[in-house]
Amino acid sequence: MKKIFIIVALVITSFTLFAQEETKKPAYEFEIIKEVKTTPVKNQFRSGTCWSFSALSFLETEMIRMGKPEVNLSEAWIIRHAYSDKAIDYVRWHGNLNFAGGGGFHDVTHVIEKYGIVPEEVYAGLNYGTEKFVHGEFDAVLKGYVDQVIENKNKELTTAWHNGFEGILDAYLGEKPETFTYNGKEYTPKTFAAEFTGINPDDYVEISSFMHHPYYEEFIIEVPDNWLLGDVYNVKLEDITKIIDYSLEKGYSVAWGGDVSEKGFSWSNGVAIVPDVAYEETSGTDKERLTGLSTKEKNKILYSFDRPLKELEITPELRQKEFDNYKTTDDHGMHIVGVAKDQNGTKYYKVKNSWDVDNPYNGYIYMSEAFITFKMIDIMVNKNAIPSDIAKKLGIK
Repeated sequence: MKKIFIIVALVITSFTLFAQEETKKPAYEFEIIKEVKTTPVKNQFRSGTCWSFSALSFLETEMIRMGKPEVNLSEAWIIRHAYSDKAIDYVRWHGNLNFAGGGGFHDVTHVIEKYGIVPEEVYAGLNYGTEKFVHGEFDAVLKGYVDQVIENKNKELTTAWHNGFEGILDAYLGEKPETFTYNGKEYTPKTFAAEFTGINPDDYVEISSFMHHPYYEEFIIEVPDNWLLGDVYNVKLEDITKIIDYSLEKGYSVAWGGDVSEKGFSWSNGVAIVPDVAYEETSGTDKERLTGLSTKEKNKILYSFDRPLKELEITPELRQKEFDNYKTTDDHGMHIVGVAKDQNGTKYYKVKNSWDVDNPYNGYIYMSEAFITFKMIDIMVNKNAIPSDIAKKLGIK
């Protein structure tokens, strides 16, 4: 009888705990204010190709906005041609150029303008025995090849070296299709880009905000992955959120490039924040929780993601310091598709990632306005999605 009583008590306790867990509210509650329709989340897996995934997600979303059919565009096509052009520049620069799997948003528009684009089903880029991108060996083999070309024991380049490089790309990613059939119609990559996608690369610009260049002028952004030496427009910090908000309100999305190595970026919790680590202005319960604690203990509380916290005020000076000290780097590219607010009214952006769907928001993350502006390297937008007063200052028509 005693055993039965214990079992019943355990069952009741378990049921009660389960019920409590089921009714427990999440630490962050988001209300969507505006959201743009986009394509499904993808997975870059073990490759440094976020720039291709995020920019193509952005352009696929542009197609939806324009009333075009939804399509899954090929990241591998972009990666292949970017690597091919990068190899030529790397050799011409005697190896004094970053040569790796990373890139920028303008790499994607550059490739589409020069080589066109194809659907994913035409060029998946998985010619090496895996079902997802695994680029460790691939990147290393390409780097080793061009380094040997530069070392060049013959003391003169042969006419074959770039053909050899293309052969490696063929082996890993597959040969390039000259023509293909899609939805019953034959295309070349260039006619598919022009006729099917309707994407005009000249419609897209990149914008940043740094103090070491004049505002409302263009500059070459100084990040290692900018092998194309691409220009971005420089605006004041407050203009960045104006542009993002205006774009979303008008039905446009935004590609975002920045740094996600911060403790405040939590994929597992689905949020990215910038807690006010200075604490001087923190008040009430949060201040009491933090008073007298060591930095390690404070960080444990700040990055527990158990409740929304007061966030740091982001200034141009702070952004510049982080960039100059390599604390904000060209780390990752993602895709802003919406704006939301948490239960305290704090503004967040709904951001589409390329790390599959295994997080609380099925592949999306809510990034606070503070995080978006603090850790941004640059954004890409349709030039028609820039407020007219800012566009006029930039000379964009």
